[in-house]
Amino acid sequence: MKGSSSKKQLTTQSYPVPRKGTFVKIFRKNYQFYLLILPAVLFTFIFSYIPMYGAQIAFRDFNPGLGYLGSEWVWFKHFLRFFREPTFWRLIKNTVTLNLYLHIFTTSLELIFALMLNEVYNKHFKKTVQMITYMPHFISTVAMCGMILLFLHRETGVINLIGINLFGTEGYNFIADPHWFKSIYVISLAWQNLGWGSIIFVAALSGVSQEIVEAATIDGVNRFQKIWYVDLPTILPTLIILVVLQMGSLLSGGFDAILLLQNSLNLESSEVLATFVYKLGITNAQFSYSTAIGLFNSVINVIFLIIVNKAADRLTDTSLW
Repeated sequence: MKGSSSKKQLTTQSYPVPRKGTFVKIFRKNYQFYLLILPAVLFTFIFSYIPMYGAQIAFRDFNPGLGYLGSEWVWFKHFLRFFREPTFWRLIKNTVTLNLYLHIFTTSLELIFALMLNEVYNKHFKKTVQMITYMPHFISTVAMCGMILLFLHRETGVINLIGINLFGTEGYNFIADPHWFKSIYVISLAWQNLGWGSIIFVAALSGVSQEIVEAATIDGVNRFQKIWYVDLPTILPTLIILVVLQMGSLLSGGFDAILLLQNSLNLESSEVLATFVYKLGITNAQFSYSTAIGLFNSVINVIFLIIVNKAADRLTDTSLW
């Protein structure tokens, strides 16, 4: 009896029953932390949750004079219109290929750059390289795209001047060629965000166990073997989480830079869902149609996110949830 009562006492102590007013006590004790996250909670609620009410205009012929509830309900009319759009498949293809190209190229470069930095033992040189590579991230997208357009100018651009002076080639209007647009866009963003995007990998590499590194060194592994068998497995969960997050924005990335680099000659490969919605919603004031496309975009992104997260969980036991 004595043993059972002590066991019951231990169980009660291990799993305390919540009492009324517990949350109030916890809040009073840690109110500084709740106040710290309050701006983020308010920002998310105001700009992410409240606008969901307006998503209903995707199923209405929205008239600003009649308001949300006064506008006629048309169900899936605008979605069917978008599916019948002559450029529908081109928009989907451009958006998916451009974002896949961007994510694969930039993530690979950032990973390789972080691994290279991790092998640099001179701290002053390492900090200098990091500072130089971080700087382009703080250049505005407008300024960055203006620089790209100047560099690629047919007559006065640096690229064409080098080609003319060294190889005797004629000036070429790269930005007007649809075949060059994707590479120009991806390379320019990779240059701008190389250092900044590698921060998370550098931080993950700092968590590599030095005991494992020393043991591998004693076993006689070289630098490439250490990277392959020690560094990469350590940061693999971080890489998988980043890939899953990127798949959640597969159809909605790169609006600002694409719009600034876009012109009438490269529309064949530069027109994506984001720019298409911008032109319909802002320029042509087709609010219901553009909202329907944006809602379709969001639903597909959520589906991609769930599928990739589930696949990552099954293959690597690493996932967002």
